[in-house]
Amino acid sequence: MAVTKEKKAEVLEKLRKIVKDSESLVFINFHSLPVEESKTIRKALREKGVGYTIAKKTLTRKAISEGKFSGTLPELPGELGIVYGTDPIEGARGVYEFQKKLDKKIQIVGGVFEGKFMTKDEMTVIAQIPGLKTLQTMFVNLINSPIQRLVIGLNAIAEKKQ
Repeated sequence: MAVTKEKKAEVLEKLRKIVKDSESLVFINFHSLPVEESKTIRKALREKGVGYTIAKKTLTRKAISEGKFSGTLPELPGELGIVYGTDPIEGARGVYEFQKKLDKKIQIVGGVFEGKFMTKDEMTVIAQIPGLKTLQTMFVNLINSPIQRLVIGLNAIAEKKQ
């Protein structure tokens, strides 16, 4: 069934708003993804403050071309979904988790990060970056490690002298 011009204009306007308001976009291929699993993904992403939408490739390309991103738009094979949000990493991380669970039913095919088009491999690397709380914990442990070693060394010297 053909989509009316009014409906296309409505979808295009929604896509333009997504492109304008999002910190990052993740393009996904959801080939052979059952509806129930798609609902699960949408719900899980929504809980993280990330949106997930599906639109025709021609409308998506048109909205993205108006976004003034640098680089080259990656190839968008198969059925195209867009994951977007205000957190630059959370969308990619959420899709990556499901990509590992659902074995080839959903895949990252590219995206936009910091105003640049990214390839599949680049977006996969971005998806593997730990969350902010984890990074802060790692930083504190890194700073704390030399101090702990100093205390252990001083304690060993004190015990040896006694």
